[in-house]
Amino acid sequence: MFYEIKEDRVSLRIKAQPNASKSEFCELYGEDAIKIRIKAPAVEGAANKELVKFLSKSFKVPKSDIIFKTGQNSKIKIIEFPLTEKFSIWIEKNGYR
Repeated sequence: MFYEIKEDRVSLRIKAQPNASKSEFCELYGEDAIKIRIKAPAVEGAANKELVKFLSKSFKVPKSDIIFKTGQNSKIKIIEFPLTEKFSIWIEKNGYR
């Protein structure tokens, strides 16, 4: 599974694809990651900043609460943030439960 919920925190395993026409969720990448297209290029942390902004908006989480656990300089990343109702609804709606 590409996400794990522990003690009201979510760990999300992401396959980031920079330089997309827009930031958006895509299909699952294998069984243990979700692919997210990022509008910004992978230059000087721009894609990571855009990814944080995208996740913050998508799940109603303050940007400062989104933490890179691994992969800050890699296309495969594990990101952690507080569990929100918006995330739970997204999981339910997309059939990832």
